[in-house]
Amino acid sequence: MGLCFGSPAHDDGAGSSINRNPYSGSASTDSKNVGFSTTNSSATKSQFSELASGNLGDSLPAPSGQILETPNLKVFSFVDLKAATKNFKHDTLLGEGGFGKVYKGWLDEKTLTPSKAGSGIVVAIKKLNPESVQGFQEWQSEVNFLGRLSHPNLVKLLGYCWDAEELLLVYEFMPKGSLENHLFRRNPNIEPLYWNMRLKIAIGAARGLAFLHTSEKKVIYRDFKASNILLDGNYNAKISDFGLAKLGPSGGESHVTTRVMGTYGYAAPEYVATGHLYVKSDVYGFGVVLLEMLTGLRALDTKRPSGQQNLVDWVKPYLSSKRKLKTVMDARIQGQYTLKAASQAAKLALKCLQPDPKHRPSMKEVVEELEGIEESKT
Repeated sequence: MGLCFGSPAHDDGAGSSINRNPYSGSASTDSKNVGFSTTNSSATKSQFSELASGNLGDSLPAPSGQILETPNLKVFSFVDLKAATKNFKHDTLLGEGGFGKVYKGWLDEKTLTPSKAGSGIVVAIKKLNPESVQGFQEWQSEVNFLGRLSHPNLVKLLGYCWDAEELLLVYEFMPKGSLENHLFRRNPNIEPLYWNMRLKIAIGAARGLAFLHTSEKKVIYRDFKASNILLDGNYNAKISDFGLAKLGPSGGESHVTTRVMGTYGYAAPEYVATGHLYVKSDVYGFGVVLLEMLTGLRALDTKRPSGQQNLVDWVKPYLSSKRKLKTVMDARIQGQYTLKAASQAAKLALKCLQPDPKHRPSMKEVVEELEGIEESKT
């Protein structure tokens, strides 16, 4: 859910969603729908209140983050959000995806009431398209998960609106947009991310996933990709879009079984093949994004030559050899890294991409390895 693009972008045919488009200006138009079990949008608000106050677990907060017992969110009126966005005026549009449109809005910092454009705080307001089949359930999931998850590397959900048929979500605004835009959009106004910045972003995103995985009731994010990693004014990475998040296995189980949803090119092979979702299915997705950050290439791009369209299949044999690795590293960051550091990052990506989830590292281990690479100057 890229919430913060300066203007709507258009799909370039690079990737496709297993179930739905990302909620962003970079939404893909060639997604393939696999079955989806939707919640009836005629559910009562009291039923939603019960869902929203459900328990994610009695776990103690993980370091630098916490899980709240109930969502700590402001309930906005539709009238207020119309005022905050200048009646959803076109020049406030940030992006558009399968869920609907995302607008820039302005709220008073203390009261969160509408303020004049240019004053108060900037927010991103996501408005459900009434024709969106999956929208209501994912709207609920955003509130139920992101409304109770608090961590520096997760986008903050400020509140929601349910007014008749209108469903909206209000987030903190992320001025630097998505990692996807910085890696792949050849926009002259967006400078390529240099090596140290890519490491910083990778570490931040990894910390966000590690937080989700280390709570007592593990949360499986399920849709980790570059468009769902947003950047604040200091390029701190924050994970967004919890519409597909699931509680992890319990009672000694190793996985949960669910319908296959996510994005082609990022989804773990065991999940695509069987519907068995492991905590370490997220680790695979992280490995794909790390590979994108090293190469500057999309996970899936039908415009590349045959044999190179799937980045993992193409580049995987290059990751364990320093000599071969040099040929696939992003030319825009040439000279900014040591070959040792690049090789360490490539080998970490290779570990994350192991076919068997048991052989992948935990996200805690991933964070530690990335921090070691960042600290090493040789």
